[in-house]
Amino acid sequence: MFQASFRQALPLALLGFLTSFAFSQTPALDQIQIAPPMRQVASPSSSASVAELEKQGDDLRARKQYMDAVDYYHAALTKNPQNAAVCNKLGIAELMLQRFKEAGKSFERAVKANRSFPEAYNNLGVIDYERHKYRASIKQYKKALAIEPDSASFYSNLGAAYFARKEFEHATEAYAKAVQLDPGIFERTSHTGIAAQMASPEDRAHYDFVLAKLYAKMGDHDHSLEFLRKSMEEGYKDVKDVFTDPEFAELRKDARFAELMKMKPLAIPE
Repeated sequence: MFQASFRQALPLALLGFLTSFAFSQTPALDQIQIAPPMRQVASPSSSASVAELEKQGDDLRARKQYMDAVDYYHAALTKNPQNAAVCNKLGIAELMLQRFKEAGKSFERAVKANRSFPEAYNNLGVIDYERHKYRASIKQYKKALAIEPDSASFYSNLGAAYFARKEFEHATEAYAKAVQLDPGIFERTSHTGIAAQMASPEDRAHYDFVLAKLYAKMGDHDHSLEFLRKSMEEGYKDVKDVFTDPEFAELRKDARFAELMKMKPLAIPE
């Protein structure tokens, strides 16, 4: 579930885009006026090279100046239309602006320019996932993994798509592979807002219980207890399985497990 900086592979949950508003000075009308987009940098130079334009676009995107970054990437593509990496970066900047249609076209353009570009397939999967087209997103993630089979991020995204389709067995397999490749992947994604799209509180609780089980199986008690607590706070109805599931056998010997069960964290209401 971005990891989206210079690897250019998007995780699943996108950062919210904030629109700035300027309030009118006419109190009688109580009007609200949307502030026009503010350009903070000079327009791309026609004499700049593709590499220079791309680098400036990268710097602007890193500073979250997405509209300006889009201009620089477009300028680079004017000089080199078949640059797959720039097409992919353009798509990411457009996605940050919630221009989903344009972002999808940019990722498709990247794939056409380079059929062996795993990040572009992954990012197309993110577009499909955001549109709740989970079957299509699964296909894109699998294409990315066929090219780069050791990407924890791709497996995490695949697991989220399976989870959204309630294919829990496949989701667990994908998540297990993600954790095997990168044990801290879910800790980072939880801090940056990346998460599977959950249809209900019950699904979120189930998701956290699955992660608790995965970490317990790996012997990572810290992360397992963290996600187990979350699942209990979210009201997971089958939390009693923690006493019988073999994956939790070693965790049950941890004094902190007994303490957590004794505390019985109350479900947090929606």
